Amino acid sequence: MTGALAAALPPQRYFPLAALAAAALLAAALAFQYVGGLAPCPLCMWQRIPYAAIAAAGIAGALWVPRGAAAPLAALCAALFLADAAIAGFHAGVEQGWWRGAEGCSAAAVPAGDIDALRDAVFSAPAAFCDEIAWSLFGLSMAAWNGLIALGLAVVSAGAAAGWRR
Repeated sequence: MTGALAAALPPQRYFPLAALAAAALLAAALAFQYVGGLAPCPLCMWQRIPYAAIAAAGIAGALWVPRGAAAPLAALCAALFLADAAIAGFHAGVEQGWWRGAEGCSAAAVPAGDIDALRDAVFSAPAAFCDEIAWSLFGLSMAAWNGLIALGLAVVSAGAAAGWRR
């Protein structure tokens, strides 16, 4: 399987496609934010970081990859896609209430009658909370879709890297 994937997706095709996929996912997130009006929560922002790194690695790989460096660079992309899938999976779990999110992901409890604490909570709150599903399709949130897509791209990247090593 990995040999067939590597043959079908040589480095000169893989790296531009990896950069394009990462850039497209970042563009989709920005479109949801700026066109769709869906403010990102802290975990949403964290999910963008691996994609930015993959886009840079993909561009670097598309422009110039020294002999023998294609497989390690694709393995790095696979690890970054997997990291994004893990963040997205964690985020989907927070949305479902399976576990608590990171600090600042949920609304803080404010003591009753404490106006100063209420004002501080309002002004320090993120634009969106990680435990609220702002958008879903077929019962899956944006975080869940992102996790599935990133996991699929991690498998493709790992398969290509493994095939090139042979």
